Amino acid sequence: MLGSRLMWMFPLTALLLYGAELTHRAGAQYQLQGQIEDVRTPVRIRLYGAESPYTAFTTSNSHGHFRFRNLQAGTYVVSAFVRRRGEARRTVVITPSFADAKGIVRATIPLPPPNPASTSSLERVRRRSTVSVSQLSIPDSARQKYAEAQRDLTRRDIEHATAHLQEAVQIAPKYAEAWNSLGVILYQAHEFSQAEQYFRKALDADPGNWTPAVNLGGALLNLDRPAEALEYNRYAVKSRPNDALANSQLGINYFKLGQMEKAEEYLSASERLDPSHFSHPQLMLAEIYAKRGDRKSTLRELNDFVARFPDSPTAAELKKKLAAIEK
Repeated sequence: MLGSRLMWMFPLTALLLYGAELTHRAGAQYQLQGQIEDVRTPVRIRLYGAESPYTAFTTSNSHGHFRFRNLQAGTYVVSAFVRRRGEARRTVVITPSFADAKGIVRATIPLPPPNPASTSSLERVRRRSTVSVSQLSIPDSARQKYAEAQRDLTRRDIEHATAHLQEAVQIAPKYAEAWNSLGVILYQAHEFSQAEQYFRKALDADPGNWTPAVNLGGALLNLDRPAEALEYNRYAVKSRPNDALANSQLGINYFKLGQMEKAEEYLSASERLDPSHFSHPQLMLAEIYAKRGDRKSTLRELNDFVARFPDSPTAAELKKKLAAIEK
Protein backbone atom coordinates (compact mmCIF):
# COMPACT_ATOMS: atom_id res chain seq x y z
CA MET A 1 0.00 0.00 0.00
CA LEU A 2 1.17 3.50 -0.78
CA GLY A 3 0.27 4.77 2.65
CA SER A 4 2.65 2.40 4.40
CA ARG A 5 5.51 2.82 1.93
CA LEU A 6 5.48 6.51 1.04
CA MET A 7 3.60 8.56 3.58
CA TRP A 8 6.35 8.11 6.16
CA MET A 9 8.51 10.56 4.24
CA PHE A 10 5.96 13.37 4.61
CA PRO A 11 4.96 16.05 5.51
CA LEU A 12 7.38 17.68 3.11
CA THR A 13 5.60 20.98 3.72
CA ALA A 14 7.60 21.23 6.93
CA LEU A 15 10.47 22.36 4.67
CA LEU A 16 11.00 26.06 4.12
CA LEU A 17 8.68 27.26 1.40
CA TYR A 18 11.47 29.07 -0.40
CA GLY A 19 15.11 28.08 -0.12
CA ALA A 20 17.11 25.35 -1.76
CA GLU A 21 19.31 24.77 1.31
CA LEU A 22 22.10 23.77 -1.04
CA THR A 23 25.44 22.37 -0.02
CA HIS A 24 28.13 25.03 -0.54
CA ARG A 25 31.72 24.09 -1.31
CA ALA A 26 33.99 26.42 0.64
CA GLY A 27 35.76 28.92 -1.58
CA ALA A 28 34.26 27.59 -4.80
CA GLN A 29 33.44 30.19 -7.43
CA TYR A 30 31.29 29.53 -10.48
CA GLN A 31 30.46 31.19 -13.73
CA LEU A 32 27.04 31.32 -15.36
CA GLN A 33 26.96 31.39 -19.16
CA GLY A 34 23.48 31.76 -20.57
CA GLN A 35 21.35 32.84 -23.46
CA ILE A 36 17.97 34.53 -23.73
CA GLU A 37 16.30 32.70 -26.60
CA ASP A 38 15.07 34.36 -29.80
CA VAL A 39 16.33 37.90 -29.19
CA ARG A 40 18.08 39.97 -31.84
CA THR A 41 19.16 42.93 -29.76
CA PRO A 42 21.15 43.42 -26.53
CA VAL A 43 19.06 42.85 -23.40
CA ARG A 44 19.64 44.13 -19.87
CA ILE A 45 19.77 41.16 -17.50
CA ARG A 46 19.49 40.93 -13.74
CA LEU A 47 20.68 38.00 -11.62
CA TYR A 48 19.48 37.80 -8.05
CA GLY A 49 19.72 35.30 -5.25
CA ALA A 50 16.70 33.15 -4.48
CA GLU A 51 17.95 32.06 -1.06
CA SER A 52 20.22 34.90 0.09
CA PRO A 53 20.52 38.62 -0.72
CA TYR A 54 22.47 39.12 -3.94
CA THR A 55 22.00 41.03 -7.15
CA ALA A 56 24.08 41.68 -10.27
CA PHE A 57 23.46 43.16 -13.70
CA THR A 58 24.88 42.68 -17.16
CA THR A 59 23.90 43.21 -20.79
CA SER A 60 23.72 40.40 -23.34
CA ASN A 61 25.09 40.58 -26.84
CA SER A 62 22.73 40.94 -29.80
CA HIS A 63 22.02 37.19 -29.76
CA GLY A 64 21.07 37.07 -26.08
CA HIS A 65 24.31 35.57 -24.77
CA PHE A 66 25.40 36.74 -21.31
CA ARG A 67 27.81 35.84 -18.52
CA PHE A 68 28.08 36.29 -14.74
CA ARG A 69 31.37 35.48 -12.99
CA ASN A 70 32.49 34.81 -9.41
CA LEU A 71 29.26 33.26 -8.19
CA GLN A 72 28.81 31.23 -5.03
CA ALA A 73 26.95 27.95 -5.19
CA GLY A 74 23.24 28.49 -4.77
CA THR A 75 19.92 29.08 -6.47
CA TYR A 76 19.55 32.21 -8.58
CA VAL A 77 16.90 33.83 -10.75
CA VAL A 78 17.74 35.27 -14.18
CA SER A 79 15.42 38.09 -15.25
CA ALA A 80 15.33 40.09 -18.46
CA PHE A 81 12.61 42.36 -19.81
CA VAL A 82 12.29 41.78 -23.54
CA ARG A 83 10.46 44.41 -25.55
CA ARG A 84 7.05 43.30 -26.81
CA ARG A 85 7.32 39.95 -24.98
CA GLY A 86 7.58 40.88 -21.33
CA GLU A 87 9.85 39.42 -18.69
CA ALA A 88 11.91 36.30 -19.37
CA ARG A 89 12.63 34.72 -16.00
CA ARG A 90 14.05 31.37 -14.95
CA THR A 91 15.55 29.77 -11.87
CA VAL A 92 19.13 28.55 -12.32
CA VAL A 93 20.76 26.12 -9.89
CA ILE A 94 24.50 26.67 -9.63
CA THR A 95 26.12 23.76 -7.82
CA PRO A 96 28.95 21.28 -8.49
CA SER A 97 26.63 18.77 -10.16
CA PHE A 98 25.75 21.23 -12.93
CA ALA A 99 29.19 22.81 -13.40
CA ASP A 100 31.84 21.60 -15.83
CA ALA A 101 35.51 21.16 -14.95
CA LYS A 102 36.04 24.92 -15.21
CA GLY A 103 33.15 25.71 -12.90
CA ILE A 104 30.88 26.91 -15.70
CA VAL A 105 27.11 26.37 -15.52
CA ARG A 106 25.15 26.90 -18.74
CA ALA A 107 21.52 27.89 -18.99
CA THR A 108 19.01 28.81 -21.68
CA ILE A 109 16.24 31.23 -20.75
CA PRO A 110 13.12 30.96 -22.95
CA LEU A 111 10.99 33.95 -23.74
CA PRO A 112 7.67 34.07 -21.88
CA PRO A 113 4.76 32.39 -23.66
CA PRO A 114 2.03 34.58 -25.14
CA ASN A 115 -0.35 35.64 -22.39
CA PRO A 116 -3.73 33.94 -22.92
CA ALA A 117 -5.45 36.09 -20.33
CA SER A 118 -7.59 39.07 -21.13
CA THR A 119 -4.88 41.46 -20.01
CA SER A 120 -3.28 42.59 -23.25
CA SER A 121 0.36 43.50 -23.75
CA LEU A 122 -0.70 47.13 -24.12
CA GLU A 123 -2.51 47.01 -20.79
CA ARG A 124 0.53 45.49 -19.07
CA VAL A 125 2.73 48.25 -20.47
CA ARG A 126 0.20 50.84 -19.28
CA ARG A 127 0.32 49.40 -15.77
CA ARG A 128 4.11 49.50 -15.76
CA SER A 129 4.00 53.14 -16.84
CA THR A 130 1.46 53.98 -14.16
CA VAL A 131 3.67 52.51 -11.44
CA SER A 132 6.66 54.42 -12.78
CA VAL A 133 4.75 57.74 -12.85
CA SER A 134 3.63 57.29 -9.26
CA GLN A 135 7.27 57.04 -8.19
CA LEU A 136 8.60 59.97 -10.23
CA SER A 137 8.62 62.21 -7.17
CA ILE A 138 11.38 60.12 -5.55
CA PRO A 139 14.39 62.49 -5.22
CA ASP A 140 17.71 61.64 -6.84
CA SER A 141 19.42 61.44 -3.45
CA ALA A 142 17.14 58.54 -2.45
CA ARG A 143 17.68 56.82 -5.79
CA GLN A 144 21.42 57.14 -5.28
CA LYS A 145 21.15 55.39 -1.92
CA TYR A 146 19.15 52.62 -3.58
CA ALA A 147 21.81 52.25 -6.29
CA GLU A 148 24.51 52.04 -3.61
CA ALA A 149 22.51 49.28 -1.91
CA GLN A 150 22.41 47.31 -5.16
CA ARG A 151 26.19 47.58 -5.46
CA ASP A 152 26.49 46.42 -1.85
CA LEU A 153 24.38 43.35 -2.65
CA THR A 154 26.64 42.52 -5.60
CA ARG A 155 29.43 42.28 -3.00
CA ARG A 156 27.08 40.42 -0.62
CA ASP A 157 27.51 43.24 1.89
CA ILE A 158 24.08 42.94 3.48
CA GLU A 159 24.82 45.27 6.39
CA HIS A 160 25.70 48.24 4.21
CA ALA A 161 22.94 47.43 1.71
CA THR A 162 20.38 47.55 4.52
CA ALA A 163 21.80 50.82 5.83
CA HIS A 164 21.64 52.45 2.39
CA LEU A 165 18.06 51.26 1.85
CA GLN A 166 17.02 52.63 5.23
CA GLU A 167 18.58 55.95 4.30
CA ALA A 168 16.66 55.87 1.02
CA VAL A 169 13.28 55.45 2.74
CA GLN A 170 14.16 58.12 5.31
CA ILE A 171 14.73 60.53 2.44
CA ALA A 172 11.68 59.28 0.51
CA PRO A 173 9.11 57.50 2.72
CA LYS A 174 7.07 56.64 -0.40
CA TYR A 175 9.96 54.84 -2.13
CA ALA A 176 8.20 51.51 -2.82
CA GLU A 177 11.17 49.81 -4.46
CA ALA A 178 13.42 50.50 -1.48
CA TRP A 179 10.80 49.27 1.01
CA ASN A 180 10.37 46.10 -1.04
CA SER A 181 14.13 45.49 -1.14
CA LEU A 182 14.31 45.82 2.64
CA GLY A 183 11.48 43.31 2.88
CA VAL A 184 13.29 40.83 0.63
CA ILE A 185 16.45 41.01 2.78
CA LEU A 186 14.42 40.30 5.93
CA TYR A 187 12.41 37.61 4.15
CA GLN A 188 15.55 35.74 3.12
CA ALA A 189 16.76 35.99 6.72
CA HIS A 190 13.45 34.32 7.73
CA GLU A 191 12.36 37.45 9.60
CA PHE A 192 8.90 37.16 8.12
CA SER A 193 7.04 39.47 10.50
CA GLN A 194 9.33 42.39 9.78
CA ALA A 195 9.38 41.54 6.08
CA GLU A 196 5.58 41.71 6.10
CA GLN A 197 5.71 45.25 7.47
CA TYR A 198 8.15 46.40 4.79
CA PHE A 199 6.09 44.86 1.99
CA ARG A 200 2.99 46.61 3.35
CA LYS A 201 4.87 49.92 3.37
CA ALA A 202 5.82 49.33 -0.27
CA LEU A 203 2.17 48.69 -1.17
CA ASP A 204 1.03 51.74 0.77
CA ALA A 205 3.51 53.79 -1.23
CA ASP A 206 2.53 52.27 -4.57
CA PRO A 207 -0.86 50.46 -4.41
CA GLY A 208 -1.21 47.69 -6.94
CA ASN A 209 2.56 47.20 -7.35
CA TRP A 210 2.87 43.53 -8.25
CA THR A 211 6.26 42.84 -6.69
CA PRO A 212 5.54 43.73 -3.04
CA ALA A 213 2.06 42.21 -3.44
CA VAL A 214 3.40 38.78 -4.39
CA ASN A 215 6.13 39.08 -1.74
CA LEU A 216 3.56 39.92 0.91
CA GLY A 217 1.59 36.85 -0.14
CA GLY A 218 4.69 34.74 0.44
CA ALA A 219 5.45 36.32 3.82
CA LEU A 220 1.90 35.68 5.05
CA LEU A 221 2.15 32.03 3.98
CA ASN A 222 5.34 31.65 5.99
CA LEU A 223 3.55 33.26 8.93
CA ASP A 224 0.85 30.57 8.53
CA ARG A 225 -1.88 33.06 7.62
CA PRO A 226 -3.17 31.52 4.37
CA ALA A 227 -6.64 33.04 4.55
CA GLU A 228 -5.11 36.52 4.65
CA ALA A 229 -2.53 35.64 2.01
CA LEU A 230 -5.12 34.44 -0.50
CA GLU A 231 -6.11 37.94 -1.63
CA TYR A 232 -2.53 38.83 -2.56
CA ASN A 233 -1.71 35.51 -4.21
CA ARG A 234 -4.88 35.58 -6.31
CA TYR A 235 -4.03 39.12 -7.39
CA ALA A 236 -0.50 38.04 -8.30
CA VAL A 237 -1.72 35.27 -10.62
CA LYS A 238 -4.47 37.41 -12.14
CA SER A 239 -1.95 40.14 -12.94
CA ARG A 240 0.75 37.78 -14.23
CA PRO A 241 -0.75 34.39 -15.08
CA ASN A 242 2.53 33.15 -16.57
CA ASP A 243 4.64 33.89 -13.51
CA ALA A 244 5.97 30.76 -11.79
CA LEU A 245 6.28 32.32 -8.34
CA ALA A 246 2.72 33.65 -8.38
CA ASN A 247 1.35 30.25 -9.42
CA SER A 248 3.43 28.37 -6.88
CA GLN A 249 2.36 30.62 -4.02
CA LEU A 250 -1.29 30.37 -4.96
CA GLY A 251 -0.94 26.59 -5.11
CA ILE A 252 0.70 26.54 -1.68
CA ASN A 253 -2.05 28.85 -0.44
CA TYR A 254 -4.79 26.48 -1.58
CA PHE A 255 -2.88 23.52 -0.13
CA LYS A 256 -2.80 25.21 3.27
CA LEU A 257 -6.53 25.88 2.96
CA GLY A 258 -7.20 22.21 2.17
CA GLN A 259 -8.29 22.79 -1.44
CA MET A 260 -6.15 20.13 -3.08
CA GLU A 261 -7.49 20.27 -6.64
CA LYS A 262 -6.81 23.97 -6.92
CA ALA A 263 -3.45 23.49 -5.24
CA GLU A 264 -2.49 20.90 -7.84
CA GLU A 265 -3.63 23.17 -10.69
CA TYR A 266 -1.42 26.09 -9.73
CA LEU A 267 1.57 24.08 -8.51
CA SER A 268 1.57 22.16 -11.80
CA ALA A 269 1.46 25.46 -13.69
CA SER A 270 4.46 26.73 -11.72
CA GLU A 271 6.38 23.54 -12.44
CA ARG A 272 5.59 23.87 -16.13
CA LEU A 273 6.61 27.53 -16.30
CA ASP A 274 9.88 27.13 -14.37
CA PRO A 275 10.78 23.45 -13.78
CA SER A 276 13.55 24.25 -11.27
CA HIS A 277 11.67 26.97 -9.42
CA PHE A 278 13.11 27.72 -6.01
CA SER A 279 9.77 27.13 -4.25
CA HIS A 280 10.06 23.42 -5.15
CA PRO A 281 6.51 22.72 -6.36
CA GLN A 282 7.50 19.06 -6.84
CA LEU A 283 7.56 18.47 -3.09
CA MET A 284 4.05 19.72 -2.45
CA LEU A 285 2.69 18.00 -5.54
CA ALA A 286 4.27 14.77 -4.29
CA GLU A 287 2.48 15.19 -0.99
CA ILE A 288 -0.84 15.77 -2.75
CA TYR A 289 -0.39 12.64 -4.85
CA ALA A 290 0.71 10.58 -1.85
CA LYS A 291 -2.41 11.58 0.05
CA ARG A 292 -4.46 10.35 -2.94
CA GLY A 293 -2.58 7.06 -3.08
CA ASP A 294 -1.11 7.88 -6.50
CA ARG A 295 2.24 6.12 -6.23
CA LYS A 296 3.38 6.75 -9.81
CA SER A 297 2.85 10.49 -9.67
CA THR A 298 4.38 10.77 -6.21
CA LEU A 299 7.58 9.04 -7.28
CA ARG A 300 7.72 11.07 -10.49
CA GLU A 301 7.69 14.35 -8.59
CA LEU A 302 10.21 13.23 -5.98
CA ASN A 303 12.62 11.90 -8.61
CA ASP A 304 12.27 15.14 -10.55
CA PHE A 305 13.17 17.14 -7.44
CA VAL A 306 16.26 15.00 -6.85
CA ALA A 307 17.35 15.47 -10.48
CA ARG A 308 16.95 19.25 -10.34
CA PHE A 309 18.48 19.81 -6.89
CA PRO A 310 21.02 16.97 -6.61
CA ASP A 311 23.28 18.84 -4.16
CA SER A 312 20.49 19.69 -1.74
CA PRO A 313 20.50 17.93 1.65
CA THR A 314 16.80 17.23 1.06
CA ALA A 315 17.69 15.46 -2.19
CA ALA A 316 20.32 13.38 -0.42
CA GLU A 317 17.73 12.27 2.12
CA LEU A 318 15.16 11.53 -0.57
CA LYS A 319 17.63 9.45 -2.58
CA LYS A 320 18.01 7.06 0.34
CA LYS A 321 14.26 6.81 0.87
CA LEU A 322 13.50 6.37 -2.82
CA ALA A 323 16.12 3.65 -3.10
CA ALA A 324 14.47 1.83 -0.22
CA ILE A 325 11.04 2.18 -1.84
CA GLU A 326 12.28 0.88 -5.19
CA LYS A 327 13.53 -2.27 -3.46
